Parts: sequence; structure tokens; C-alpha cells
Amino acid sequence: MARFLFCSFALVLLYPSGIDMYLVGLPRIAADLAASEAQLHIAFSVYLAGMAAAMLVAGRAADKAGRRPVAICGAIIFVIASALCANATSSTMFLVGRFIQGLGAGSCYVVAFAILRDTLDNRRRAKVLSLLNGITCIVPVLAPVIGHLIMLRFPWQSLFWVMTGMGVIVGLLSTLVLRESRPPVPAVQLSSGQTESLRSRFFISRVVITTLSVTTILTYVNISPVLLMEVLHYDRGEYSGIMALMALVSMIVSFTTPFALAKFRQRTLMLVAQSLFFCAALVLATATSNAMTLFGLMLICAGFSLGFGVAMSQALTPFSLRAGIASSVLGIAQVCGSSFYIWLAAVSGLSALNMLIGILISCSMVCILLIAMVSAQTDAEKYEKTPGQSRS
Repeated sequence: MARFLFCSFALVLLYPSGIDMYLVGLPRIAADLAASEAQLHIAFSVYLAGMAAAMLVAGRAADKAGRRPVAICGAIIFVIASALCANATSSTMFLVGRFIQGLGAGSCYVVAFAILRDTLDNRRRAKVLSLLNGITCIVPVLAPVIGHLIMLRFPWQSLFWVMTGMGVIVGLLSTLVLRESRPPVPAVQLSSGQTESLRSRFFISRVVITTLSVTTILTYVNISPVLLMEVLHYDRGEYSGIMALMALVSMIVSFTTPFALAKFRQRTLMLVAQSLFFCAALVLATATSNAMTLFGLMLICAGFSLGFGVAMSQALTPFSLRAGIASSVLGIAQVCGSSFYIWLAAVSGLSALNMLIGILISCSMVCILLIAMVSAQTDAEKYEKTPGQSRS
């Protein structure tokens, strides 16, 4: 069991590392490639586009060919793309490398969740996904620091050589340590005689809940520089400190959620998480001081860390034989949904604060309604004892 958890964590961490580690070198990258920083900021969207494109095929491939082959291919693609970025001589070549990096990271991301569905029951999976969420929160804090330390002595290309090394390690783990976890049963029929439908009311409700939650946290990350530095007038050093504090809040809540799951129902924790989002909206809308605004941001981080892992676990629960494609649907919805909202709010001329308040209110109200109306007990837990579970 430990090998599956370790490999899944490694597979997931490629995704945030590919986003956060290179940002500290953006000014030098722009200068060397004769491009503006504004032009290269599109590298974030290009990376997400690559992830979404990979998810279109990676999940189905993982269900048909197995988890290991897709994980190995994803790691190889990530390695090649990172090397391409390191050797880029133009902004076009750099952006192509970033897109291919997204392809590799997206493939590994999908496989990681499929593996966890294969090997853990609903309760244990919810706990593990909460822990994974906490570990993922460390990356946005540590990656820029590691990148800064690297660039004190080495050129920006070294950042991508480090990513290349990370991809090699993940590839070796996938080849030498990871065992195949895909259930050896035809993916068209369950032992209960029921098909695993992606159109079920329960799955659709959890796709919506997780997508709105990811949209909320990515909106917070996207508008935080404007809100904290331009509206609240913090300098860059204070901004970094505040973001580290928010990450600490996320980690604390994520690491304590498994203990809460031992005492409270998953539905209760999900409702509390969405209530925190709604409270955050009220605090931000009525804030009369910087301290109140920061408290509202803390509520956002706490709400996401409390509810997201549980909701993801529930979304995967009905799928034993189609866990790969279910993970793909979740990932695509989250990436595309969040990107669309951020783009739509930006072109609509909403201020950073109103953009955040709008998604907080929408997310909390819709999700509380869905949690109340769609029961996990009736629609998901009946699938818990399906083939492919309890592997060691």
C-alpha cells in the first residue's frame, strides 16, 4: 500500500512544481528570449491547456492499457518538455515546451487519482486526498524559494533542468516501484450488473462541486497580487509573507481533516467547507480593514482544504473500472471551468475583489444545494465493494 501512496504523491507533485518553480526566473527568461514578461505570462495558460489536452486521452488510456504505462509515458513527456524549455532560444520554443510539459503533468495527475481509487476505500481515500492537498500547498511556498536559491548561482535554464530531474525520478518510480493497480475486469460491467455511468446524478454533482471549489481557489491565487499589493498596498516582501501564511493555514487544515473525518460525516465537513466560503464572501464584502480582508482570505484557504479532498474522493467512489476516465473528466472540468470564469470576469471588467466575492457566493450556494439534494450514501457508497480494491 505504501508504494501506491508514495508514487501517487510523486505523480501529483509534478503539476504544481511545473507551475511555481519557474516564476522566479520569468524576468531573466523574458530578457534572454527577447520577449516581454507579459508575453511569457501566457505560459501559465499554455501549461494548463496542455494538461487539459492530456486529460482528454490519458484517463481512457489508463483504463485500457493500465496505470503504469500512462504514468511512465507522462513522466517521459515531462522530461523531454523540461529539457526543451531549458534549451529554448525563442519565446515560441519556450511556450511549445510549456504546453508539452502540461501534457506530461496532466497524464501523471490523472493516473495518480485513478491509483488512489483503485487501492483505497472511500473513507481512507478521503483522508489521503486531504493529506495530499496539504502537501500540494507546500509547493507554492517552497518552489519559488528553491528557484530563487538555484538562480543565485545558476542561470534560469537550471530551473528546468531541476524539473527534468524530477521527471526522471517520477519515471523511475513508475517503472521500478509502482505496480499495476487497474482492475483486471472488463470495463463495461460491474459485478453488481450495473455500469459506471459518467452521467449519474451523483458524479455530475461532485464534478460541479470540485470545479467550483477549484475555480474559487484559483481565482484567489490569480487576484491575490492585485488585491494585496495594489488595493491593500503591501510590498512584495509582505505579499510573500502573507501568501506563506495562507499556505500554512491550508496545510494545517488539510493535515487535521483526516482526524475530523474520524469523528464527523463527510457530508458535514463538505457543508462546513462551503459555509466557510460563504462567510469569507461576507467578510470580504464588509471588510473595513486589512486585517478583516486577510481573515476572509484565511477562510477561503481553510474552506478549500477542508472540503476538496472529501469531494474528490466521493466523486471517484462509484468508479472501480473507469477510474481513469472519471479522473480525466474531473480534471478537465476543473481546469477549463476555472480558466473560463477567470477569463469571463476579466473581460467583464470586474474588480479583483468583486471577482473573488462573486465566485465565493456562487460556489457556496450551488454546492450547499447539491450536497443537500444528492446523497453520497444512496448514490456512491453502494459501489465501495467493487473489484480492484484492497490491493497491497
